[in-house]
Amino acid sequence: MGQKINPLGFRLGTTQSHYSLWFSQPKNYSEGLQEDQKIRDCIKNYVQKNTKTSSGVEGIARIEIQKRIDLIQVIIHMGFPKLLIENRPQGVEDLKLNVQKELNCVNRKLNIAITRIAKPYGHPTILAEFIAGQLKSRVSFRKAMKKAIELTEQADTKGIQIQIAGRIDGKEIARIEWIREGRVPLQTIRAKIDYCAYTVRTIYGVLGIKIWIFIDEE
Repeated sequence: MGQKINPLGFRLGTTQSHYSLWFSQPKNYSEGLQEDQKIRDCIKNYVQKNTKTSSGVEGIARIEIQKRIDLIQVIIHMGFPKLLIENRPQGVEDLKLNVQKELNCVNRKLNIAITRIAKPYGHPTILAEFIAGQLKSRVSFRKAMKKAIELTEQADTKGIQIQIAGRIDGKEIARIEWIREGRVPLQTIRAKIDYCAYTVRTIYGVLGIKIWIFIDEE
């Protein structure tokens, strides 16, 4: 039996909280949802354009959005905030203007804060970006997976599972390959598990990367 449930949604309210915090009337809910998506896309596109990295890692772990009546507070959790701030002192201001233009929010103030993650490679999104960069530059998928596991070991995690699906190495038939190191108890709700699904466009087609990281038990 396939028990495919998103580990983050499964743990909402116990070890996991929402990435967007706001309240709206049912008729305005879809607008708020689309607004959140616009903010996230705008930030990701800006970071993609303005950070030049050799490994292809942008380093955005997650974007949290909190909305009040007159304020939108956006917190960007980055693994390598230097990339955005170092060569552009006005980086955050430019980003703010970009998002404001996208939303055309007249009567609401927008605040953007960047916080640094202490151990970036302990976060699945940043790891997935690293693996995606490796796959794009035609490194064999097993090598990329093993390297990713080595990187997480330095970040003190208890277990990790990586799965890559699609036309791996350009083979005709799509398949799924996975690797696990340590414990990953997906059925235990009190286990704090971080998860991400990431798509990577390679020259032979789209591959899907899924990463589960077991951080600790409450």
